[in-house]
Amino acid sequence: MEQERFDLIPLRRITRDPAVMSGKPCIRGMRVTVGTVVGLLAAGRRTDEILKAYPYLEADDIREALAYAAWRAEEQEVPLVQPRISSST
Repeated sequence: MEQERFDLIPLRRITRDPAVMSGKPCIRGMRVTVGTVVGLLAAGRRTDEILKAYPYLEADDIREALAYAAWRAEEQEVPLVQPRISSST
């Protein structure tokens, strides 16, 4: 099965407005950022827990936040810092 390109996924729920959260990507113009949603998922929160904490969100908002984050991760090259290995002499 061919992998769908992220740039072809329509992201209709993610908005950016300089007047809302300093222009950070938000969910449907609300003051809930993509970073907040993705951070909650990364911390182990389940979708149902997020929806309970943010009752104005919908499950599709969470899925689209993840899709947006994945697309952004593919679009930018982020240099990774290699851990220093100290030699004990």
